[in-house]
Amino acid sequence: MSRHPESSADGTDHIVVDDLQKVFDVRKKTGLVRREKHRVRAVDGISFTVPRGEMVGYIGPNGAGKSTTIKMLTGILTPSAGRVRVAGIEPARDRTRLTRRIGVVFGQRTTLWWDLPLIDSYRLMHRMYRVEDRRFRENLDRCVELLELGELLDTPVRQLSLGQRMRGDIAAALLHDPEVLYLDEPTIGLDVISKTKVRTFLRDLNAERGTTVLLTTHDLQDIEQLCERVMVIDHGRLMYDGALAGLHEIGESERTLVVDLAEELPPVDAPGARVLKVEGPRQWLAIPAAASAAPVVTAVASAYPLVDLSVREPDIEAVIAKMYEDRAAP
Repeated sequence: MSRHPESSADGTDHIVVDDLQKVFDVRKKTGLVRREKHRVRAVDGISFTVPRGEMVGYIGPNGAGKSTTIKMLTGILTPSAGRVRVAGIEPARDRTRLTRRIGVVFGQRTTLWWDLPLIDSYRLMHRMYRVEDRRFRENLDRCVELLELGELLDTPVRQLSLGQRMRGDIAAALLHDPEVLYLDEPTIGLDVISKTKVRTFLRDLNAERGTTVLLTTHDLQDIEQLCERVMVIDHGRLMYDGALAGLHEIGESERTLVVDLAEELPPVDAPGARVLKVEGPRQWLAIPAAASAAPVVTAVASAYPLVDLSVREPDIEAVIAKMYEDRAAP
């Protein structure tokens, strides 16, 4: 895939958001007939910049304002107030020009044609974006190879599984070499092996082409493996902007290690971990999310008859709830 020839008018910052706001007028029924209008602030004065080539996680609970933000960044929604620039373009004013510079994958909503074979959707996008033939073939071949789409090209989109369709959508978003890529739950519905392949693909894409990526996900492993920076939004406000380790420290979140032993034993004693629960040969251990699980796993494996062990990531909503509790405390 070729590198992007154009540079952003905003210098090294590919995405610039300044005091961004989006207010919706909502009518709520209060009686048999009467409906009262009230204002909902979906995005409430957020500001951030994303430098060219950075991969940033944009996370928060459902209804936090993530999708509304992305819709303003793509030009689908017009901000109520504030300033937005993407690749030097104001999205709401020049949406058509911006579409040639961005790629979007909206989770459960596909950009593919439902009843057409996958390859036909790609051919239509080839013409829509007016991609040069050689460039299109190179991009398509690489996406097909790395996302393992070869056997799916002649399959109608409606017959694809969710995981297959997600891989198809990721490829579709990259055929025109976008400078900025917005990803909403890109690994949803994928098994462990497929998730690893998609993450590797996105890492390589960022490294080789310098693509700027804004990633929304509920899977913290996506963030940990792809992003050095994470932003947390809730109730339309930016609550945190920094390293993922710093977020876990603020929220005091924990990973859970589920340990299956060959026999029922007293609670496991492993440095850096505390036992949450014991049920027969299975035990649940907690370790700080900001710490590595490797020393605990090594200690358990060397001292106990270990049959199986799995790691459960902390729930991001629990982390945010803890942040709220700390802020509300006197």
